[in-house]
Amino acid sequence: MGSVYALVAAAGRSTRMGDGVNKQLLDLAGRPVVVHALQAVQAVPVDGIVLVVTPGWEAGFRSVLDKYGWGRQVAIVPGGASRGDSVRCGLAALPAGVELVVVHDGARPLARPERIREAIRQARQWGAATLAVPVKDTIKMAGEEDLVWETLPRDKLWQVQTPQVFNFELLMEAHRAAARDGFSGTDDASLVERLGHPVKLVPGDYANIKITTPEDIALAEALL
Repeated sequence: MGSVYALVAAAGRSTRMGDGVNKQLLDLAGRPVVVHALQAVQAVPVDGIVLVVTPGWEAGFRSVLDKYGWGRQVAIVPGGASRGDSVRCGLAALPAGVELVVVHDGARPLARPERIREAIRQARQWGAATLAVPVKDTIKMAGEEDLVWETLPRDKLWQVQTPQVFNFELLMEAHRAAARDGFSGTDDASLVERLGHPVKLVPGDYANIKITTPEDIALAEALL
């Protein structure tokens, strides 16, 4: 089998956390959020990790990783103006011969290694897989003036998470097509979907939350 690398995206602007706050470096149960995320993918295990950070924050992240003994295990590269740009920066830093790429959010500290392993297994079969959970709430689509346009069938709806796992060449092709067409998706799976390629949904955990607001830190600590 070919090598499996993790690409951890930690270049977000953290706008909902407040001025000057980098959510990936916030303390969560004694360790920065991003360290929890890195530990999850390393425990799979993977053959290497590329961490994509906000330009100008490279030294800060390197200092944190050195403190926790991750200095030689993680390559740090600066990201771009958007999430898609940042993932492309990370893909460009991967070595030759990579078969699968595990794309994970640095702000998702509670992913479980066994779930990631299953996503990798499914990606070997399908070429693309993502962790996801069935939605619990009824979802309505809004029309003009926020009037209900349609109630969507809940049994067909999934809330998508990361990690998402892809064949390297497939993901590169998807990003090249998105850049060429000026398409900006909210996740990498949507870029692959545009190519007409199937993406396998792999059951995740409701506890695999994304740290977005200060309240999420309290929730993550409770879940830990």
